[in-house]
Formats: sequence, structure tokens, C-alpha cells
Amino acid sequence: MANQQSAKPVDTELLRPACRRQEGLTLDAGMNVWAIDKDIPLKLLLLELVHRYGENTLALNNQEQHFKAIELCAVNEPDISAYIYTFGQNAGRYGIDLKYPISMHNIVGENENLTLDQIIEIISTHLFS
Repeated sequence: MANQQSAKPVDTELLRPACRRQEGLTLDAGMNVWAIDKDIPLKLLLLELVHRYGENTLALNNQEQHFKAIELCAVNEPDISAYIYTFGQNAGRYGIDLKYPISMHNIVGENENLTLDQIIEIISTHLFS
């Protein structure tokens, strides 16, 4: 703690999909859903997505450290992603932020308290259309 000046501030630009390749953030397409340190509703969502779309179609941004949040993208389209979270939501509900290569088009904070079916429909449209 004596050398606090050497600590780097969190760069929020790292979360923008357009910066992901430049900054070397890695995506894990071969994830074991039960092995990741996330809450149960997020694991259930991931299991449903794997069931619907198959393995290795979605990648998980493994830089996202919050227990109640994940960022996903299609393996073949890393510049478009979805940030899904359960914090600040009713039990069993989800929030989702949609991210695009041009950050001014991102949709943040407008899709909250969604059911599993609603969140899957949004992900299907956003990442697979």
C-alpha cells in the first residue's frame, strides 16, 4: 500500500467491444459453465444458450470480474457484445446492455428486470441476427 501511485486506474474503455482486440482481452469460447465464478441465474442463462446455439458459438469475456455480470459475444463477431447482469434486479431477473462497435449506439440501462425468455430473445436478436 505504500506505493499507491503505481496502481493503474480502471480503464472503462476496455469494456468497449471495439477496444477488445487492441487491448488483448481474451475471450474463452470453450468455457465450462459450472466452473466459472458467477451466480446461478447467469449459469442457467449460459446453459440455455449453449443448449440452443451449441458449444463454441459464444465467447465469454473473461476480464469481467463481477460475480453477477458477464459479457458475451458471438465467436465470429467480437465487436458486438451483450453485458448481462443480475445485480440491481428482482430475483430471477436480468438486465442487459447492448454494445456495438460504435459506442454512441450502445444501449445501456434500458433493458432491466427481464425474464430468462426475454433475455434470450434479446441475445438472439443482438448476437445472431
